[in-house]
Amino acid sequence: MMRTGRPIAIALLCLLALLAVRAPGLTDYTASAEKKKTILEHADTIEGGETPESSGKVEPFRSATGSVVFIQGSKTLRCDHAVEYPESDRIILEGNISIKDKTLETFGDKGIYYPDEEVGELSGNVRGRVVKDSLVAKSNRSVFNQKTDELWLYDDAIAWHQGRQLSGDIIRVHMKEVGGDKKVDEIQVHGHAFFTVKDTLSTGRQLFDQMSGEHMVVKLDDRSRLTGVTVTKRAKSLYHIYDDENQPSGVNFTSGDVMQMFFREGKLSRILTTGSSLGKQYPNSLREDKGIDLPEFRWRESEKPAFK
Repeated sequence: MMRTGRPIAIALLCLLALLAVRAPGLTDYTASAEKKKTILEHADTIEGGETPESSGKVEPFRSATGSVVFIQGSKTLRCDHAVEYPESDRIILEGNISIKDKTLETFGDKGIYYPDEEVGELSGNVRGRVVKDSLVAKSNRSVFNQKTDELWLYDDAIAWHQGRQLSGDIIRVHMKEVGGDKKVDEIQVHGHAFFTVKDTLSTGRQLFDQMSGEHMVVKLDDRSRLTGVTVTKRAKSLYHIYDDENQPSGVNFTSGDVMQMFFREGKLSRILTTGSSLGKQYPNSLREDKGIDLPEFRWRESEKPAFK
């Protein structure tokens, strides 16, 4: 009896030791799973059922109506009505949608959210902002990816940031972590790209430096200052010139196939234009003449969404 019980006791001790070693890993995995889990925190009405798919498979769903609130980690999803499909990892959202976390807030009329991928698609009067930065945007459709820190804006897309306005068919905003917060470090514009920035040295009527082209990449430093702007395909620029004492000395127009602007500490230091380049300078007498603005110029600050 004694000889038989001793090997069993040793085996049990070894098993307990093995579990003790593996326990932290199991706990971390559970915590990670809980972080990704989407919880329905509130709804006025909840219903459940099954719906047939085109493949013939039946998928369960949960429908929530009235002041719907989902929580996923630090993210909060709100809407009037939602249908959750756990097996296909998607939540259909309708009416007064808001999706918020510490980095990004987006709003729309209709949408789909994919919890595992942390990707959301919104349409209809889309508005958004980077919470710890001053970027505000609007479009007819958007896609955000929280894992890659990207916000894509489609169809009449426009964004405002630090006195700058960017518009085009598609806008991609990328963010990176700076001092514990997420800030914009790059903005791409594809199709009918237009970039406008307020001329802060003007003492008369508000003037705007302008750039246009088919594609544009704007890069920013950790303090949200411009470091470079690259425009390709039918590139044009119009900017106001000042002397060493910040006195106006004219307006410069430049065009070409590719245009690069380089900035030092947020101030324009050099312009490089290649391919069919053309340049001319307007006199000071035309500084406030709207007739010299680039043809696509429109300052649309009145359309800028307001957030609480």
